[in-house]
Amino acid sequence: MTATTRGPASPVSERTYFRWLQLAMGVVCMAMIANLQYGWTLFVDPIDAKYHWGRAAIQLAFTLFVVTETWLVPIEAWFVDKYGPRAVIMFGGVMIAIAWVMNSYANSLVLLYVAAIVGGIGAGSVYGTCVGNALKWFPDRRGLAAGATAAGFGAGAAITVVPIANMIAASGYQAAFLTFGIGQGLIVFILAFFLRKPARAMPIKKKQLNLPQTKIDFTPPQVLRSPIFWVMYLTFVMVAAGGLMAAAQIAPIAHDFKIANEPVGLLGFQMAALTFAISLDRIFDGFGRPFFGWVSDHIGREHTMFIAFAIGALMLLTLSTYGQIPIVFVLATAVYFGVFGEIYSLFPATSGDTFGAKYATTNNGMLYTAKGTAALLVPLASLVASKYGWQAVFVIAVALNATAALTALFVIKPMRRTFILGSEARSDTRAGDARAA
Repeated sequence: MTATTRGPASPVSERTYFRWLQLAMGVVCMAMIANLQYGWTLFVDPIDAKYHWGRAAIQLAFTLFVVTETWLVPIEAWFVDKYGPRAVIMFGGVMIAIAWVMNSYANSLVLLYVAAIVGGIGAGSVYGTCVGNALKWFPDRRGLAAGATAAGFGAGAAITVVPIANMIAASGYQAAFLTFGIGQGLIVFILAFFLRKPARAMPIKKKQLNLPQTKIDFTPPQVLRSPIFWVMYLTFVMVAAGGLMAAAQIAPIAHDFKIANEPVGLLGFQMAALTFAISLDRIFDGFGRPFFGWVSDHIGREHTMFIAFAIGALMLLTLSTYGQIPIVFVLATAVYFGVFGEIYSLFPATSGDTFGAKYATTNNGMLYTAKGTAALLVPLASLVASKYGWQAVFVIAVALNATAALTALFVIKPMRRTFILGSEARSDTRAGDARAA
């Protein structure tokens, strides 16, 4: 296969409001799958209390979910690029409902793991489709669009954390799995009927952007052969590892720090430290994704990555030192997730800028598998914590975030610009030779 160069910008047949409507529906779909990842931590200890399988064994289900959610996205994205988003989203809605219904009946680790795989397939179908669709509808605002879409996944659990926690306390975790699983899947299934991709490629308004964007649409095989893709992939893994560990282990960490049920008062609100932390984490995570995406549209992807990754390292260092103080735990985790979630807006936007829009869903899906690779490190966090304490886990995450910050600024930035300029120069040369012939 060969890369294709976009022709003249096609007239936009869809009205301007329509692409924003598409974006809004994508955000809602993402919110409906958020609990599969971010609400999971609420179920870990109740499941362990009932069956005594151990945290590490239960958390393997989380790893299986994330790996399946991410590593299969390129396949799901291929269907989206070829046939459109509707069928893939509908399939995802059915699968996420089935997964949580299975969790409500799971009386063995095997069934719990199977449910995690089913949920991962469903969540990946929705996630990859919605982000890829946003990149296609908004080539002029990729950071904002990808950030807003990812915000649904980051903040979607915020409004349901307390209801889920209350239902677990009042009726048991099985009832929470069953009720929210069916509800979330049904909403996604209905919205799928209204989602579609642009009829033709949306034009890039380069004069409005202070960003390097390629004019060439690179095919997935070409992307996999490019060194810049793998540097971005490694950086994604380094940052995602710490965030996934925190998302999966925040409840066990709070319990081990003996602050989970300590009351924390802030801005007129008071609740248990763990519940407060998870609620604020989702809000900050959701806000940070579109915010940093918007910032990156103005100051550049790599500069924004450097700022966010550096702040993330600082917050993890704070947790390792002062995390046993309830108010510090709540605020530090909130700020950390506020800067962590931006990887789900900046990397898709950077992928679209670097490799083009035509195969954006598939190309971003391949990059998104880095999240699954990072998830393999989550069970290791439990093992390191059991032997050396959570401080050791935090220090490792600090080092990964700091390294990623420097890599973004001093490696990705020059490599990406060289890749874009070099590819376009070669394309122009070939076009000139073709005309001469």
